[in-house]
Amino acid sequence: MIKWFEKWKNEAIYIYEQDPSCQSVWEAFFLFPSIKALKKHQRAHKHYLKKRYTYARWLSERAKFKTGIEIHPGATIGNYLFIDHGMGVVIGETAIIGERVKLYHGVTLGGTGKEKGVKRHPTIENDVEIGAGATILGNVTIGHNSKIGSGAVVLTDVPPHSTAVGIPAKIIKRN
Repeated sequence: MIKWFEKWKNEAIYIYEQDPSCQSVWEAFFLFPSIKALKKHQRAHKHYLKKRYTYARWLSERAKFKTGIEIHPGATIGNYLFIDHGMGVVIGETAIIGERVKLYHGVTLGGTGKEKGVKRHPTIENDVEIGAGATILGNVTIGHNSKIGSGAVVLTDVPPHSTAVGIPAKIIKRN
């Protein structure tokens, strides 16, 4: 029980530190939709791994209805995912998200519908920031410490320490 509380307390502290509109850790812990969605995802993911697919989807659908954030129970998510203004965020089944990632509203981590096989969704490495309305499709990797501009459509890998913008996204900066 203590491990569970510590994890979510630390997540709330991270949100409080990242979001200037958040007035307290308490507010982040109890009221921010990203924590509500992530708590439900953690539970749904456990059931998904035990092949309880229908129950896992039911949990994720309830979370989507309550928060506007759609996370497939099969997605793998690291610590400190910050979803700011989460309405319309979609995270696909085989997506992998690293540590300290920031997603803004309307971000899609989806498939193209053309891939076959196990891995169909993006991999987001550590310390990545993805702007509002960005769409990342397919089995692509966004390298650590990269930024994806608002409204960008990413269809190919983005190397670490890069900034990508546009439709289709192009690398405009390498740090």
